[in-house]
Amino acid sequence: MSMGNSLVMGLNTVWVVLTASMIFFMEGGFALLEAGLIRSKNHVSIIMKVFVDLIFGVLAYFVVGFGLMFGRDAAGLVGTSGFSLTGTLLHLPTTIPHDTFWLFQAAFAVAAVSIVSGAVAERMNFKAYLLLAVLMTAVIYPVSGHWVWGAGGWLNQLGMRDFAGSATIHAMAGCSALVAARAIGPRVGKFDEQGRANSFHASSIPLAAIGTFVLWFGWFGFNAGSTLNAEASDISQIAVNTLLASIAGGASALLYSLFVSDKADVLATINGVLAGLVAITAGCAYVGSGAALLIGGCAGILMLWATQWVDGLHVDDPVGAVAVHGAGGIFGTLMVGLFAEHGGLLYGGGLRLFAVQALGAAAVCVWGAVSTFGALKLVARVVPLRVSLAEEELGLDLSHHGISATHVDWGHAAARQVKGGPRSYVASPAAPLVHPAGRES
Repeated sequence: MSMGNSLVMGLNTVWVVLTASMIFFMEGGFALLEAGLIRSKNHVSIIMKVFVDLIFGVLAYFVVGFGLMFGRDAAGLVGTSGFSLTGTLLHLPTTIPHDTFWLFQAAFAVAAVSIVSGAVAERMNFKAYLLLAVLMTAVIYPVSGHWVWGAGGWLNQLGMRDFAGSATIHAMAGCSALVAARAIGPRVGKFDEQGRANSFHASSIPLAAIGTFVLWFGWFGFNAGSTLNAEASDISQIAVNTLLASIAGGASALLYSLFVSDKADVLATINGVLAGLVAITAGCAYVGSGAALLIGGCAGILMLWATQWVDGLHVDDPVGAVAVHGAGGIFGTLMVGLFAEHGGLLYGGGLRLFAVQALGAAAVCVWGAVSTFGALKLVARVVPLRVSLAEEELGLDLSHHGISATHVDWGHAAARQVKGGPRSYVASPAAPLVHPAGRES
């Protein structure tokens, strides 16, 4: 390798390691966002689930998932080599070392499973979630990922375009989240006897907002880093499109809520920004700035409608993962078929690309739903999927982790001045709680 090539490889490696680090940092955003949107008695639980995504998700992807995704192709369906970064790996970029590419892809795999964590928050058994996270990063995400991004993958061969994962990551995981939330059931009290959804107040809007800003920052690494090349001429275009779509999504959701309810809804704005980011992820390298604004703006409104649709199905999704990632991912994937400046329908490319995009979105969504359903059936044979009613009422922080997210240190003098003394964090119900299935908990 010449000195010039060595320098280019070095710059590319730094670029990809930096952007991979930004994507890993998004896990902090997921933790803060999801903690802020759920009740405070479950803050530790959701943070521990994000730790599971990183610790066990990366390990599973290293040992199994990366090989299934980028190994030697078998019939366009799955990779069969390259496990634990050994053996033959195909369709790898020549701009960076193979282990750098694995680092970047591992960050993507962790993001995929973190989408599911919010949808099952506050009632899924921690052990069951751990097993589901391993199955998602080892098998579920890598298999459909091979279809789109692997050498010989059948959607790849058809010409599907998904630059940074609107379908491969977000739509697939959003449909997985829908099935998981449906299978586990709603939180106690989420729906009344008439099936109407009750609102559970977010515990901390500032936490949720800070989490959104962290995710927003990391998304520039998510999209621009997918060039895998520090010299790529379209890095700035990708970054600009990412920003434009996100602000359009936030603006449309904010203005819609202001028009409908005369209130500027902060939660709608937060998820509108995220929906715009999800929707532009597929086409950020293929569309112009005007299309990015339109895609993001429409995604913000679509997210609000999808949220109502999910409630209508009696599915409890505490953070809106299905509406943001599922609906936004499908929409963004389809919009590539319309607005791609090379091959899009509105740019004289005909219907072929749009048809391929629609087929691809449908395929990964069906795979995400069916495989998650099967994985949950398998996990349920090992551990219960859901916590008991008593554990849910107490909160998963104490019942599953033995600690509260916050602690008030009363001090001996203050405790004597408060009638009844300091409040205990240990629940002592006067009567046993009854599980929905009828047994005492």
